[in-house]
Amino acid sequence: MAEKKVHKIVSASSGKDVTKEAKAASPTKPASRPTGNPGALRLGAILLWIAAIAFEVMAILLVTETIGILPAIEPIWKALAALVLDLICVVIGSQLWKKANHIDPASQKNPTKFWIHNNLGVIISVLAFLPFIIILLTSKKTDKKSKIIGSVAALVFAAIAGLTSVDWNPVSLEALQQADAGTTVYWTEHGKKFHLYEDCQALQQTDVLTTGTAQEAMDANRTSICKFCEKRYEEAQSLESVSEDLLEAAGE
Repeated sequence: MAEKKVHKIVSASSGKDVTKEAKAASPTKPASRPTGNPGALRLGAILLWIAAIAFEVMAILLVTETIGILPAIEPIWKALAALVLDLICVVIGSQLWKKANHIDPASQKNPTKFWIHNNLGVIISVLAFLPFIIILLTSKKTDKKSKIIGSVAALVFAAIAGLTSVDWNPVSLEALQQADAGTTVYWTEHGKKFHLYEDCQALQQTDVLTTGTAQEAMDANRTSICKFCEKRYEEAQSLESVSEDLLEAAGE
């Protein structure tokens, strides 16, 4: 049997070595968490994203001279003005969406669905600029100079929108549940997740751990649970549920 890894454990709140105390640590009172109406925030985000697509359509109609307004201004500059409004709507909408997700997060059990839910703004960023670029480059009514200016500007806007729409530290439902329970957890200096168990197999090469509540871990940008710990926790919960059923049946 492999020798159990012995970690040095440091308190997240005090920075002190609490290796001995951590062995007998008990759950603490949950810290505060983001509040608000996630439904209203998501509705606001969706409306802004719809407006962004509408501004993109306007930009396409302007650059291809399908509609003619302000004839004294060249079509490409009118189109870029519409794209700026497009960008503003995408970015603000994405911030609202991310805030809603931190209040009412998705489960991390399905990684693909979890990523899409937390980064829907990135997808919208592509939809809000890529069609414009394609139509601009294939338009026979637009001159080469306008095509270069418009496509480069749209690519820059898309990059800005995409980078600001990414949720670099998405919160999972499971992590929030542990935070609400005041669970004591562990994390490493450079890791992106927190651990429910000090002896997690993912920590075997780590000498120093930080410990604190799950909320403190989330405040330190460890906003989801280690997959190994999550599976172990679910198995323990399932076993506990079976044991309770057996005890209940025996009592009858």
